[in-house]
Amino acid sequence: MITDPIGDFIVRLKNATAVRKASVAVPFSKLKLAVALALRKSGYLGEVSEEGSGIHKTLVVELLYDAEGLPRINGVKRISKPGRRLYAKAREVFPVKYGKGLMVLSTPQGIVTDREARQNRLGGETLFKIW
Repeated sequence: MITDPIGDFIVRLKNATAVRKASVAVPFSKLKLAVALALRKSGYLGEVSEEGSGIHKTLVVELLYDAEGLPRINGVKRISKPGRRLYAKAREVFPVKYGKGLMVLSTPQGIVTDREARQNRLGGETLFKIW
């Protein structure tokens, strides 16, 4: 049983890019789908699709690399963990890596990036940073 599904998801993405995989499959959940779509919109992931049905449903995520073969995902850091939830107010959401990275938050409006949170003045649980 996975106690931290978001942590597992982002580490699978990081490890798959480290060995230059084209795609990665993870157990499906609505939260993982929302996170994957936010990362796709920000240019970190390619196509996101669902396969299977019922309890055997998986989320297949295409990984992106640049022209030189370097992965778009260079690092990830889980912020809010199951044992210690961390929240940020709207004024506490700052750019990651001088704007080169991204922070993903869970807000009352759903899963959003740090840019969207600042634009819409939203606060929420800071899930992780990616760069």
